[in-house]
Amino acid sequence: MSYGIRARERMPFAWDGVTLGLTAALLLVGLVMVTSASMSIAAKDLGDPFYFLERQFVFGLVGVFAGWAMTRVPVQLWDKYSLGLLLFAVLLLFLVLLPGLGATVNGARRWMRIGPMNFQVSELSKVLVLTWVCSYCVRKRDELARTLSGLAKPVGLLGVAAVLLLMEPDFGAATVLFATGFAVLFVAGARLRYVILFVSGTALAFAALALTSAYRLKRLLGFLHPWDDPYNGGFQLTQSLIAIGRGSWFGVGLGSSVQKLFYLPEAHTDFVFAVLAEELGLVGVIGVLALFLALVWRAFSISRMAAQAGLAFQSYVALAFGVWLGLQAIVNIGVNMGVLPTKGLTLPLLSYGRSSLLVSLAWIGVLLRIYHEVKCSSRSAVMRTPGGAR
Repeated sequence: MSYGIRARERMPFAWDGVTLGLTAALLLVGLVMVTSASMSIAAKDLGDPFYFLERQFVFGLVGVFAGWAMTRVPVQLWDKYSLGLLLFAVLLLFLVLLPGLGATVNGARRWMRIGPMNFQVSELSKVLVLTWVCSYCVRKRDELARTLSGLAKPVGLLGVAAVLLLMEPDFGAATVLFATGFAVLFVAGARLRYVILFVSGTALAFAALALTSAYRLKRLLGFLHPWDDPYNGGFQLTQSLIAIGRGSWFGVGLGSSVQKLFYLPEAHTDFVFAVLAEELGLVGVIGVLALFLALVWRAFSISRMAAQAGLAFQSYVALAFGVWLGLQAIVNIGVNMGVLPTKGLTLPLLSYGRSSLLVSLAWIGVLLRIYHEVKCSSRSAVMRTPGGAR
């Protein structure tokens, strides 16, 4: 066992107050907005206006515990067992497609029944696949930086995962996974011309899939001209735009949204941002965007600190988290605002979504562990320096 590892075991845990504060703020906003957006539908359909609040709160607590548990796990173990985690991720994506194992909700087979809840396996699988990509970037860095085949191998793996996601179908998750993977590979040293080649090919493939699928083509056309069919294909988007427009500068007031009253479908899940914009206005929107931007920036800062400390794998994992968080938030907000086609992606830490909340908080726990290891590595370096602290 190296001196650095022994030092990390002896030193008190170094909590990152910035990450903790930003996460807590987003969770609090999420609880408030999920409650506001869901009370009417929960009271009407379930007889309990706080049904979704209670479950979001419980799974938030479970997610916090999962995040704490991740802070106890040395990040080297994720690197060591990355191949096994990758195989487990692929197995999950395959099993969810099997009748009897995968649960179908709204025409998509994305969930597996685990006890009393449905778990969306793509949420966990994305993290495990990206963990392997980060490990590959460390193990094969020279090959990745010099050859086309060095980039083709992880891209091929991302392609396999994306195909399984598209079979559910989950076009949004496949897109975010590919984009995050490419970002990590590029930062790890993949040549720009090779990245452009694969990104172009991937973009063409996704475009072909969208244009050759009647379901996806209908969504695309509805996104481009939602007001041409405001009571059918464009209903969800037009109601979201109405909600955002009503919010104006300061909103109509917390709890006073009209669109959530059975006009806007999925108001507490995919379209919670629209309710937030209606009730809190542009000021509230800017505040939430600032929180997301700050958390993404903090992840990038931790990634840079890890790289400077010589912790390459930790640096790539922190980078992957920041890119994933930023991309998923951009896609969800873009869908709500009508600048992107409708995708079934939640707004991390804000939307009602038990699987998303659990995995997001667990990944934040890994980010906090990375910060701890960076700080301990710095302290160890000082202690090893002649004249340093003993």
